[in-house]
Amino acid sequence: MSSLNKAMIIGRLGQDPEVRYTQSNTAFATMNVATTEKYKDRNGELQENTEWHRVVTWGRLAEICQEYLKKGSLVYFEGPIQTREWEDKEGQKRYTTEIKALNMQMLDSRGGSGGGSSAPAKNNKSKAAVEIDDQFDDMDDDLPF
Repeated sequence: MSSLNKAMIIGRLGQDPEVRYTQSNTAFATMNVATTEKYKDRNGELQENTEWHRVVTWGRLAEICQEYLKKGSLVYFEGPIQTREWEDKEGQKRYTTEIKALNMQMLDSRGGSGGGSSAPAKNNKSKAAVEIDDQFDDMDDDLPF
């Protein structure tokens, strides 16, 4: 294997997903996800370190995020890390590093509002994963290997 670019994070959303559409009417959602590490320092004091991650989803997965995820939702995202270049209003080049999530798993209980419960949902497969799996059910099994 020559290389691997894959991030896997579990964290809570800092705000509701923001969904916008490209000129070709493709949905994309941007989210900020907090992951928190807790540890005891050498004095025995409990310390917390929170990192914020920018996550982007595309297409139907973006619409599912908008429909089911809210601020405080506990969620798992998986996908490659990418850096994009863009220009701000003053014409300055800016860079954004984000996780381009290809998979998402909702980890809150189904009836929860997002912030309260961290119990896993009864159905371990997210709606997005089910829809993606359904796309492959139609494939022929006549593979030569």
